[in-house]
Amino acid sequence: MKRLIAAFAVSILLWAQPAFAQSILRDAETEAMFNDMSRGLILAAGLSPNNVRVVLINDDSINAFVVGGQTVYVHSGLIQAADNANEVQGVIAHELGHIADGHVILQGEGTRPALGITILSMVLGIAAMAAGAGDAGAGILAAGQTAAMGKFLAFTRVQEATADATGAKFLREAGVSGRGMLSFFKKLQNEEYSYGLSNIDPFAQSHPLSGARIANLTGDVMASPAWTKPNDPALEERFRRVKAKLHGYVSTYQQTLNDFPESDLSVYAHYARAYAWHKAGYPEKADAESEALVKAAPHDPYFLEIKGQILLEAGKPAEALAPLREATDRSNNSPLIATTFGHALIATDNKANYAEAIRVLRQAVARDDDNPFAWYQLGTAYSRTGDEPRALLATAEQASLTGDVRTAAYAARGAMQGIPPNTTDWIRAQDIAMTAQNEMDDNPKKYKRR
Repeated sequence: MKRLIAAFAVSILLWAQPAFAQSILRDAETEAMFNDMSRGLILAAGLSPNNVRVVLINDDSINAFVVGGQTVYVHSGLIQAADNANEVQGVIAHELGHIADGHVILQGEGTRPALGITILSMVLGIAAMAAGAGDAGAGILAAGQTAAMGKFLAFTRVQEATADATGAKFLREAGVSGRGMLSFFKKLQNEEYSYGLSNIDPFAQSHPLSGARIANLTGDVMASPAWTKPNDPALEERFRRVKAKLHGYVSTYQQTLNDFPESDLSVYAHYARAYAWHKAGYPEKADAESEALVKAAPHDPYFLEIKGQILLEAGKPAEALAPLREATDRSNNSPLIATTFGHALIATDNKANYAEAIRVLRQAVARDDDNPFAWYQLGTAYSRTGDEPRALLATAEQASLTGDVRTAAYAARGAMQGIPPNTTDWIRAQDIAMTAQNEMDDNPKKYKRR
């Protein structure tokens, strides 16, 4: 009985949680665009831009979500479906509405009544089965599950409608037009039409139908002083570039060539094909596309980045140094670009480059410590210079980020033995070792040696 109740409780929680099977896509240009397009909205929400992140997920469905904290997850499929940056801003404003209104924290208010209905139906259903009324008991169980699901979905629809209204408020206060929010909902409405509205039960949806959302929002967004404000041309140009490069990365190279044929000599086409050819393993073709980009804008940090990345991964790290060094400088030392630059410095196998690699990579992890690859490269650079204690500390940082608790504890303790006590690095190693040990002590079965 307890096992059955637990199973149904888990099923209710799963209704509320998005799947995390997707991978996170990290790109310096995309993250800079997200930061700039969301900054005003974040401030309007009463939040700090330093604490809110917009993260790109590799998933071709049209979706965005929050699951806790102050991170907005946006699917790659949503970027591909959006016509302009303003539509993406509308989506981000909606998700910030969930954060500001505390919807993730309040989700228990929706699951508890549903769970209560589930448990009650199970008790009555099992009692009926025990009395010999098997069919009646099964019917009670099924009806209870339907009622519980309906209760929870009604709760989420209210949350979604509230987030719409709050998001519209943030757009207005940030001076951003709500046209994109409405036009994106109209896209979703067209999807509903293609499915067939007669096949959609509005009471079985987690969101209100798009038509209702448009009707509820139109008056508010049109009343905003920003309604007629034109979209920012510079931001829209950045969005078109990001959308093109994302297409080249997430689509098959043949699909990219269909959508951006080689006769298309626009910057967007060169960008998409550069990533497509690079991913497909055609370094010479990818390099030719990156050359076209750099020729069009010789000092663009993101064009220099892709050129350097292609050279590095084609086994030409020494040739990659110049474009990656300039890309790092011109991007204000973007941690992601700096990490690639540090990787190239190490990959030259030239001892003269290791000190610069350490300096570049230390700056990168200081500005973005949530990058396991950067810590791996920093550990490699330390190891190449014979600084094994700090190589172990970098390994501990990487292991801690990737959930390898045993390695984190072992490497951190090793680092402490070789780093002068009470220095910044020694204290950091101590923190990792203690955190990892506490995790193992709290979960002995999980970390039991075999």
